[in-house]
Amino acid sequence: MSDPATDPAFDYAPVGLALLEHRIIKRCNLLFAEIFDASPEALCETPIAALYPSAEDYQRIGEILQLPESQSGIYHDERIMRRTSGALFWCRVRGRSLDGARPFQAGVWSFADLSEERPVVSLTPREREVAILTCRGLSAKEIGLKLDLSYRTVETHRARLLVKFNAKKLPELVAKLSGMPL
Repeated sequence: MSDPATDPAFDYAPVGLALLEHRIIKRCNLLFAEIFDASPEALCETPIAALYPSAEDYQRIGEILQLPESQSGIYHDERIMRRTSGALFWCRVRGRSLDGARPFQAGVWSFADLSEERPVVSLTPREREVAILTCRGLSAKEIGLKLDLSYRTVETHRARLLVKFNAKKLPELVAKLSGMPL
């Protein structure tokens, strides 16, 4: 077995990999460092929070990881992340904690840069919530109940999303939000 500190399979993997302990980067590979515009050495001991677009996004993902349905220890999503240069980009994130009951103790995470397929559009936190729930197939009324908004307010947010993503109808918006080909 090779030494994990010098494992070429880890270092040269075709996806960005990071080993985290208590949400702090303990080790990352070359592609992870390239994705986030830094060297592996510069990212070592960096809190992963530094790579989120906001403290609210970092907090929200942390809360999701502690939900009962996340206790399997496996998690994946697509989200906006922040490079060390400050540039925002879409990223596919997959992770597995070594102990599902303690998701932050230790885990391995993969990161894939989706910026070629999905450019970043500036969204308010509420627009982001409505967009996520829309992609999950919820109706305006269901989103309104979940977010404590009137369905008309949800429709207003959806109308703004249609304009921002240059989509004519809701299915086209969902396709653009999910990165699916039209």
